[in-house]
Amino acid sequence: MLTHEELVQAVPHALTAVDLAGWGEKQSGKVRDIYSLGDQRVLITTDRVSAFDRVLGAIPFKGQVLNQLSAWWFEQVADVVANHVLAVPDPNVTVAREADVLPVEVIVRGYITGVTSTSLWTLYDKGERTPYGIPLPDGLQKNDPLPTPIITPTTKATGGAHDERLTRAEILERGIVEPSLWEQVETAALAVFARGQEVARKAGLILVDTKYEFGLIDGRLALVDEVHTPDSSRYWIADTLQPGQEPQNFDKEFLRLWFAERGYRGEGQPPQMPADFIAQAAARYIAAYERLTGLEFASGEQPVADRVARALDAYRATA
Repeated sequence: MLTHEELVQAVPHALTAVDLAGWGEKQSGKVRDIYSLGDQRVLITTDRVSAFDRVLGAIPFKGQVLNQLSAWWFEQVADVVANHVLAVPDPNVTVAREADVLPVEVIVRGYITGVTSTSLWTLYDKGERTPYGIPLPDGLQKNDPLPTPIITPTTKATGGAHDERLTRAEILERGIVEPSLWEQVETAALAVFARGQEVARKAGLILVDTKYEFGLIDGRLALVDEVHTPDSSRYWIADTLQPGQEPQNFDKEFLRLWFAERGYRGEGQPPQMPADFIAQAAARYIAAYERLTGLEFASGEQPVADRVARALDAYRATA
């Protein structure tokens, strides 16, 4: 674990998008750049701000944690479903194949919780016993485990719009994903979630719910994007789950709560995070990585452009 002083000193540092000469078309996104490579395109992830978009100011090492933790998880579930990773040349960079991403985000939930208008608990508390078309028994209390994990798919939000709630029937009836492929998605998502729950349990955590993105690479189903990170999943500290009490989060929710307590809801200029809070946030991301993987977090020091160039050159030599 990096020291508090090292984290505070890293606050002003944030990597920006990489621009490599001679690599054709480039398109930048939230935490990834897309480069053309002959007739293929590859994704490059680097250490930049992700999740809780619109928050100005980087949390040091956050992108590196997301990168390393996702890479680790892809290895843990490689026997369940293929993924898009080509190489992880160092702790900061993943080179991945671009996939034809499915137009549905797969949310898997193991507990009934949440406070938003579309959350499972809110719908259930209002009397809806078949949220997302899935029958649930009477008598569940907030933060209870579900009888079995369930899938509540949504469309991918665009232009700031809220995700559209979907049921399995709607996906098939509207032809969003064809039936045999959707069966593969459901089977893979539940299997990956079960593996995640097992690892979290051993780490003294609870994997509450998570988001998966799937795509097709050469016609084959592949898991893409982030996997089981504090940004893509909700974790609770297991021994804080007590009846009638809110469990302690071990994910990005503490960032949202900090801003919400200061009246910021994602619009306009956010309040400035003090260095100590940024260091605390960085420490929590690193702790999540170390607790789940059992590995010591390591950050790279070479310029990111050099790392990416080496990774691309190595891939081009074998493509």
